[in-house]
Amino acid sequence: MTAEMPNQPHDLLQKRDTLNDIPILSFTPFSFMSHQTTAPYDIIFAGGGTTGCVVAGRLAAADPSLKILIIEAGKHTKDVSTHTQPGRFFTNLTSGGDTFTFHAAKPSEALGNRPCIIPSGKAMGGGSSVNFMMYTRASPSDYDNWENLENPGWGSKDLVPLSNKAETFEPNMKNHGTSGPIKISGGIQTNIARQYLAVAAARDKERGFTEDTNDFSVSSVDVYSPWFKYISSDTGRRSDTAHHYIYNQAHNKNLHLLPHCRVKRALFEKERAVGVEYISHDADAADKTAVVAVYASRLVVLASGAFGSPAILERSGIGASDLLKAHDIRQIVSLPGVGENYNDHNLVFVPYHTTDDELTMDDIFHGKDEAIKPYEEQWRRAGKGMMAHNGIEAGIKIRPNAKDLEVLGPTFTSRWQEFFANQPDKPVMWIGALAGYTGGNAAVAGRKLYTVIYYTEYPASTGRTHISSADPYTPLDVEPGFLDKPEDVAVLRWSYKWSREMARRMESYRGEFAAEHPLFPAGSAAACFETKGPVPVSAPDIVYSAEDDEAIDNYHRAVVNTTWHSLGTCAMKSRDQGGVVDSRLNVYGVKNLKIADLSIAPTNVGANTYNTALVVGERAAVIIAEELGIKGV
Repeated sequence: MTAEMPNQPHDLLQKRDTLNDIPILSFTPFSFMSHQTTAPYDIIFAGGGTTGCVVAGRLAAADPSLKILIIEAGKHTKDVSTHTQPGRFFTNLTSGGDTFTFHAAKPSEALGNRPCIIPSGKAMGGGSSVNFMMYTRASPSDYDNWENLENPGWGSKDLVPLSNKAETFEPNMKNHGTSGPIKISGGIQTNIARQYLAVAAARDKERGFTEDTNDFSVSSVDVYSPWFKYISSDTGRRSDTAHHYIYNQAHNKNLHLLPHCRVKRALFEKERAVGVEYISHDADAADKTAVVAVYASRLVVLASGAFGSPAILERSGIGASDLLKAHDIRQIVSLPGVGENYNDHNLVFVPYHTTDDELTMDDIFHGKDEAIKPYEEQWRRAGKGMMAHNGIEAGIKIRPNAKDLEVLGPTFTSRWQEFFANQPDKPVMWIGALAGYTGGNAAVAGRKLYTVIYYTEYPASTGRTHISSADPYTPLDVEPGFLDKPEDVAVLRWSYKWSREMARRMESYRGEFAAEHPLFPAGSAAACFETKGPVPVSAPDIVYSAEDDEAIDNYHRAVVNTTWHSLGTCAMKSRDQGGVVDSRLNVYGVKNLKIADLSIAPTNVGANTYNTALVVGERAAVIIAEELGIKGV
């Protein structure tokens, strides 16, 4: 928040915990006190991720007298270049740095018995501080589906205004916000994006074009568009919730941040939540095993995401009876839905060679300091250039047409008819271009590539995540369910074929990077190789054999992964449907405990989930303000 902010508590006062006889600390982490105090906090947030920052920030701004504590497992991100400089997002993700928790899922037969890794943000701002910055909003029917599950106040009529409230959409377009904290910018810099859109115009006469596919209208689906970014056009900085809801309130001495601390469980007096226990893993902590308790007089809010929040509930004694018994945890409430209903999107990056003079993100993604320095210097001078960029500038939220449905085949028919056909605002896939190479194969060092990205908007497969121990540092037991259902495999197979036809007609196409494509059988018409240029727009599509299809399916089982869009594991549904929270975000069976993060999503959304996290945060802030009598949220 300010240069004087410490990374650990000061003005410590030790006393005894009346519940568990555990030493606790009363402190004010980010403001200097003239005397010690043991006064409790009004609200404790277990998690300082995307949504937690929105809720805490809104409440603190509306009522600066509220004593609010945010406990975050990760570090501060204030003015840290790997977070504020947009172009560094991919290096930050692949470096194995300290701003992610890497969840290793159980090996899955559907994925060729490999254990996929699912990273989740671990820093102030959570995913908003580390994501790809793609601006994508959900379909209105996504939120209407939520409301139809007995969740009044969660339909599109209620949530679309909150999405607009959160943003300043810098192009002047309809149905967007003009004065919110989060900045969204546009503008195309790369030829890769221009070529993608040019091929679409020449090749796909059925689908049209729009300037904005995120205005919450049905007409914005199944059309090509430039793609916007969570990057300020004025400063070139990432637009995250830590900087725009929390760090900008350095003047508020009642808003306290405690980084590098993992919440173990919630504390209860009978059925009322009164605080939390946490363990500090700060480098300067004297005892990294000591359990510390802090208390809230008015509310405890879990905001630790789709992995963290269900884990805290289970360690607190809220969850399935058999699971809690297996880990010797005393049950407070039987809620078998905790940790179930895991949803995500299935993501694939497919690389293609391009010319050596093409403008891409490769120098920033893969270059040494000397290669990155010019981009950083331009960014520091003017907030411009490729460092103020994410490389993703064009795409489509696509629905299959009649020809595509034939390619998809009967495996997808039921899913189409039951889920998509009568909800025309729901896309099946997002497919777009990224100017750069996202892999790690040393064989392409010094070469330029571009990538076609596609991900499944509504996978039929779902999964679960649960604790494997009462110890908060023991890895979770994660089964994401990727490709467990054949219709998800069929959708990816179609997407590979469709996107490849786009890629090989782009002007700068110089062939497939075969090492990261399907391994087609010898003599296949689908063989991958380098070439001197694109095929004509009018060239016939590649004809794939049954063996080729099998190769594509095997490829997807080997490479498909998370889209970092985890949600749903503390679903906002009725208790008898496996729900964990009600429409006011109250955890069933206890009092004074709410959840405010993407774990509450009862069903998936067809979008990158940052925007939905903003919406959930804005709605949670309104709910809590109403209940606490706070005006001006």
